[in-house]
Amino acid sequence: MFNILVAEDDKDLRDLFCSVLRESGYHAIPAENGEEALRISDSIQIDLIITDIMMPKMDGLELIRALRENRDNTPVLIITARSSANDMREGFRIGTDDYMVKPINVNEMVWRVEALLRRSQLVSQRKTVIGSTELDCDSLSIHSGGQTWILPQKEFFLLYKLLTSPGRIFTRRQIMDDIWGPDSDADPHTLEVHISRLRERFRDVPDFEIVTVRGLGYKGVLR
Repeated sequence: MFNILVAEDDKDLRDLFCSVLRESGYHAIPAENGEEALRISDSIQIDLIITDIMMPKMDGLELIRALRENRDNTPVLIITARSSANDMREGFRIGTDDYMVKPINVNEMVWRVEALLRRSQLVSQRKTVIGSTELDCDSLSIHSGGQTWILPQKEFFLLYKLLTSPGRIFTRRQIMDDIWGPDSDADPHTLEVHISRLRERFRDVPDFEIVTVRGLGYKGVLR
């Protein structure tokens, strides 16, 4: 069971978020502010943190800064009433992984938690070897045949997703939700562009290929 830490100074919201998460099969741990959340995260394994920004003692941004300065890469979802572009930019700049503006749909919160945990599990595997090709999550790099490619984050996770489940067909919607997020306004054509870039980069690598499944999506095939 995943441990989800909920840092929110509004008791009603904190209780609601924890209740919804528990009903979805997670172990939800409440915290009234960033200071308490940081103390809890130091004492037990936390798989994901949901945090407000405006909290007493230590706010959500200070919490994220403290985590990242300690090289703690636990996924963080900000849920806040602060909706300006500057607020969002600052949240992502210091290391949050996703951002929701209150009032929220709690079902959407659960979907975002699921997506963040899936991405986190990919990263936690660190390295995967396929034939003579190595995928390194720490550096977002691919090593094969004496060559190294450093990929943009979304390209790397897209390739990683396909190759670590070889033969499995992923729909375009599944890929967009997992890599871009369920609420992304990215044009679906973006996925095709990323697939084309990956095919061009690795056309001479003999260990794998990306196959289009007409009418469905894509799959990774190991050679």
